[in-house]
Amino acid sequence: MIINVKTHPNSSQEKIVLSPEGDYEVWLKEKAIDGKANLKLVKLLKEHFGNNVRIKSGESSRRKIIELSE
Repeated sequence: MIINVKTHPNSSQEKIVLSPEGDYEVWLKEKAIDGKANLKLVKLLKEHFGNNVRIKSGESSRRKIIELSE
């Protein structure tokens, strides 16, 4: 399964919200330095969905395409 995610790094909270368009928005406390925000994003999505998670594209962008596998 493929999902689109918009990230908000360096936030004061961590949460995952499904937008009306069907995309996900994820707020992360980690800063987007040295891939720390990406690592946290993968960890949060793995906990949320209970599946393996991989960033398919958008490693250096706030908009990412995420692949969920079972």
